[in-house]
Amino acid sequence: MAIREIRVVGDDILTKKCKEVKMITPRTETLIFDMLDTMYEEMGVGLAAPQVGILKRIVVIDIGEGPIIMINPEILETSGEQTGEEGCLSLPGKYGIVTRPNHVKVRFQDEHMDTVEMEGEGLLARAFCHEIDHLEGKMYMELAEDGIHDNKYTEEDYLNEEE
Repeated sequence: MAIREIRVVGDDILTKKCKEVKMITPRTETLIFDMLDTMYEEMGVGLAAPQVGILKRIVVIDIGEGPIIMINPEILETSGEQTGEEGCLSLPGKYGIVTRPNHVKVRFQDEHMDTVEMEGEGLLARAFCHEIDHLEGKMYMELAEDGIHDNKYTEEDYLNEEE
């Protein structure tokens, strides 16, 4: 497939609410595969359609357990609390300290438009909240508790860790 350009802070599309997906078309399938390719290329754990310039309610997530494709996701329940560093491919090289629920239950359609309910804790719960916020035109910076900071890691640091 293709790597798509990631929109960064300052692009108005990131502040807009996304439209519901009514059916899967070949263009929608291509978008989903492109989003996965783009997320992996950028070493992200999640990506929402507006981040690649498309105002559709589509999210892809992979926290290392395989890809999750979420169409029209909604949060059903949350519980607990976790506070930690959060970053975003639309704000490269930055992070903020954000408090999110530690447990999240979501409902969405998969790539076949079958309804799925899923629960996540820790990083997966954080990813659910972060990516679904994107579909509402919200970014984690609005929740950062002590501002936005420069990422203390460089790409070289990540590459050295893998050796």
